[in-house]
Amino acid sequence: MRLENKVAIVTGGAAGIGRAICEVFAKEGAKVVIGDIDADGGRETVRLIEGEGGSAVFVPTNVSQESKAKALVEKAVSEYGAVNVLVNDAAAFVFGKIQDVTDSDWQRVLGVNVLGPSYMVKHALEPMRAAGGGSIVNIASVSSFVAQPAFVPYNTSKGALLQLTRCLAMDLAPHNIRVNCVCPGAILTQATEQHRQFTGEDREKFLSEAANSNFLKRFGQPKEIAYGALFLASDESSFMTGQPLIIDGGATAQ
Repeated sequence: MRLENKVAIVTGGAAGIGRAICEVFAKEGAKVVIGDIDADGGRETVRLIEGEGGSAVFVPTNVSQESKAKALVEKAVSEYGAVNVLVNDAAAFVFGKIQDVTDSDWQRVLGVNVLGPSYMVKHALEPMRAAGGGSIVNIASVSSFVAQPAFVPYNTSKGALLQLTRCLAMDLAPHNIRVNCVCPGAILTQATEQHRQFTGEDREKFLSEAANSNFLKRFGQPKEIAYGALFLASDESSFMTGQPLIIDGGATAQ
C-alpha cells in the first residue's frame, strides 16, 4: 500500500505501459484518474481496476489541448479532492528521417510528448501545492539519450521531455514536488507493432532483433516499467528528483 490515500492522474492509461501503471498504482492503494483519447481502452482500464477492488475514473483527454489537460486535473480534484501524483505517459509515436517529417508530424509529436506534459504539470501544480507536495513521473525513453535510424521526431520529443523533467525538478523543489522520469527500452506493447509497421520489416525478424538488443535478450513487460514508476511516485524515492530511471535490460550500457 505504498500509495495509500494518494490520488494519481495517469495520462495514456488506456493500454500498454499506462494501463500497467494504473493497475499497479491502484493495487498499491491509489485512487486513479485516467486520461486518454481511447475511450474504450480507458473504460476497460477502469473495469480492470474496479474488478480488483480499486477505485478509478476515466476522463476522455487529448493532452495536446490545454483545455483538455485542465479538465482532467479538475475532474481529479472534484472526484477525489486532491492530486498527489501525476504520471505523464501519453505519447505519440511518430518516426521518420528529417526530409520525410511533415509539419503535421511535428505538431503531433511535440504536442503530445512535450506540450502535453507541460500542460498537465501547469494545471496540476496548484492542487499538488495545496496537498503539501507530490511526485511527477514523466515516461521518457532510452530514445532520450541515443540516436536511432529514422527516429528524428520521436527522439527529439523524448530528449525534450528529459530536459523538461530536469528543469521542472529545479523549479518545483521549493513546493516539495519531485519530478523524475522513467526511460523504458524495448517493451512489448502496441507501440512496438506500430514501429514494426513503419519499418516494413518481417515481424519475427523485427521482434527478434529488438529483443536481442539488450543484455537480457528479451522484451520488457509493461508491468516492469510500472514498478519503476511506482518507486518514483512513492515516498521510497523521497530524496530523488530531476533524474532518469533507465529500465532497458542493459541496452544503453553497451
